[in-house]
Amino acid sequence: MDGVAERQMTREDTLPPGDDPRAEARALLAELTALRADLFRRADARMADWATRVRRLEFLPSVANMADWLALREADLTTLQPRLSRLGLSTLGRLDGHVRPSLEAVIAALSAIAGLEGPTFPDREGFDPELRSLHARRDALFGARDTAPGSRILVTLPSEAASDPAIVRELVAAGADAFRINCAHDSPEAWAAMIGHIRKSERMTGRKLPISMDLGGPKFRVTRTGGPLPKRLQAGDRFAFVEKPSMAPEGRGWAMLGHPALLAALAPGVQVSVDDGKLWATVIQTGRGHALLEVDRVGERGLKLKPGRGVNLPGSHLDVAALTEEDLAALDVVVAEADLVAFSFVQTPGDVRALIAAMEARACHPRPLPAILLKIETPMGLHLLPELIVEAGGSLPVGVMIARGDLAVEIGFDRLSEIQEEILWLCEAAQVPVVWATQVLEGMVKEGQASRAEVTDAAMSQRADCVMLNKGPHVAAAIEFLRDILIRMDRHQTKKSARLGPLRVWAG
Repeated sequence: MDGVAERQMTREDTLPPGDDPRAEARALLAELTALRADLFRRADARMADWATRVRRLEFLPSVANMADWLALREADLTTLQPRLSRLGLSTLGRLDGHVRPSLEAVIAALSAIAGLEGPTFPDREGFDPELRSLHARRDALFGARDTAPGSRILVTLPSEAASDPAIVRELVAAGADAFRINCAHDSPEAWAAMIGHIRKSERMTGRKLPISMDLGGPKFRVTRTGGPLPKRLQAGDRFAFVEKPSMAPEGRGWAMLGHPALLAALAPGVQVSVDDGKLWATVIQTGRGHALLEVDRVGERGLKLKPGRGVNLPGSHLDVAALTEEDLAALDVVVAEADLVAFSFVQTPGDVRALIAAMEARACHPRPLPAILLKIETPMGLHLLPELIVEAGGSLPVGVMIARGDLAVEIGFDRLSEIQEEILWLCEAAQVPVVWATQVLEGMVKEGQASRAEVTDAAMSQRADCVMLNKGPHVAAAIEFLRDILIRMDRHQTKKSARLGPLRVWAG
């Protein structure tokens, strides 16, 4: 061993003098063999339920691997990992897409080190199909391309794209792979015009440009305001949410909400977020048809309470059906035209079943039904994500969108960085494509200049299968900028695995 490498090794990285690697391998072999048996028991119990719900048999191996992964991640492997590393073995940190083959490989290696007659190494086919399946599903959902980057770019179309076909052509030329139409805005006629422009670009380029249509979902927004509201609410100000104006407390400014479940869930002590966490308030009193709130914190300039502001109740479960009457009407167009349906506010397997039933009732044979893009926006949707994947993917192709705006407000901004990682890992285990969404390069899209934090966020997005950009005057430039970042990061990272290509900064 050379002197540099020797100095880099710490006491924790080497076996103590006199230790027998074979004895350590035998001890680890016993522990991993017991872990494997427990994993199989837990995973098989999950699969007893899940397998009956999977009609698409090609998705069954992915569901089985997710069951294995969930069972494995119930255990604490942190004490095993450094011991495996000291023997030069995998620490199991990158097994998400191929759990059983990875365990079998480590067990086989431990048997060899221990000098025992034991299991043979698994065939390489146990590892390769995971990436092949995931890449094929990514391409089917978000478009195939022969050139880098590996992550696809999904772009939200502005209303102007209905009347100006040049917008779609410009975005395709900049590097867009797929397009998003938000059904909460515009009209079926406008959607049809946008779709026509996209299909024309497909014919001109010879590329498939998938279309994702977002269902609006329940409207948790301010719909109307009145009374003596301050121009901008500041900390300490009080206002009321009301069922109707006549129920407002005397002398208080008020706001009406777009869904009755919001007002019904308000009780003293409940925290309320307005406009994606720009304002936080606490309910201090409730009465017939109203709730009185006091502002706890808000930005230095305050916040104007006006129609359209989003309202969240973090920690409160809203028992609300994900599909609205407006969504059902939009499905008439979505089922006939879209490649994906982005399912807002999905929380339960029952929500997924309702969507599939509504789409089947509108099926346009022989055209296949759109794939389902599960938008994870609430704590319940997050908690039940494995069940949602099984329910959706068992019937139709499925993807997952990390809807980081609403999700951050619901679970807390301090938890978002951790949770978005865990969603990426789970979806790799399920071999399901993931969309990294909400405010990616927002500064560049809106103002023409990205912040340092936005550039770092864009680099992190490379581990997802698709990255979503919002609409804005500089979105074409943002697409080109994002593509460059993704290509650069492709040199260094594949999902959780670092790629050890040659570094150039210090070469020579």
